[in-house]
Amino acid sequence: MPHPRPDREGSHVDRWAASRSDRSGQSDLRARSAGVKDPKAIGFRRISINDLDGRPSPLPHGLAAHCRRHPTLEALGRAVLADAADPSPRDDIALLLVSTRALAPDAIATWEFPAEPTAVARARDAATRQLTSWGLDEAAFATELIVSELVTNAIRYAGGPIGLRLIHDEVLVCEVTDPSNSQPRLRRAHTTDEGGRGLFLVAQLAQRWGSRYGQSGKTIWAEQRLAGRA
Repeated sequence: MPHPRPDREGSHVDRWAASRSDRSGQSDLRARSAGVKDPKAIGFRRISINDLDGRPSPLPHGLAAHCRRHPTLEALGRAVLADAADPSPRDDIALLLVSTRALAPDAIATWEFPAEPTAVARARDAATRQLTSWGLDEAAFATELIVSELVTNAIRYAGGPIGLRLIHDEVLVCEVTDPSNSQPRLRRAHTTDEGGRGLFLVAQLAQRWGSRYGQSGKTIWAEQRLAGRA
């Protein structure tokens, strides 16, 4: 995972390894994290399965040099894949390139709550106060509902501690983290059902939503478009 510094000198982050998938398609994939000091760095993640004869993929070779020569993600991707195709690999190669940037410290707010019923109201109030400080009162109603539904689900199905994070950028992102590895499932509740509408409501209020696994547990996020923003 190389990334260029401002002087175009590349450096390597420790490789993130995963075991090879077995015949059932299962593999030992775990979340990893790495800090990027330069906010304009190009992040690079390589996913590749070894060739059938045991030869490693050629992708790790020369990545730093390519980062120095190619300033855009498109050019970097074409150059790396061209190298990987000579000689032709005997296995599939998937390539993910990411351009990163840093957010101002006051654009992120985080809290942690125990898995108890009063945490829902506390999380909702904390989010509302933060939106007011950002001048985003128009987003308070939808955000309160999103926070309430996600924190309630975490208390009911996952336990604590429960993390809440708001990110104010070109969009508003709400994230709720819990210790469970169970993936959330969106379903449509029947008229007579007493519950089951939480994620459906989140999906209606948010522009996009999803989930990701962490080193411990998972995070469900919901992204809202801000008024006056494209």
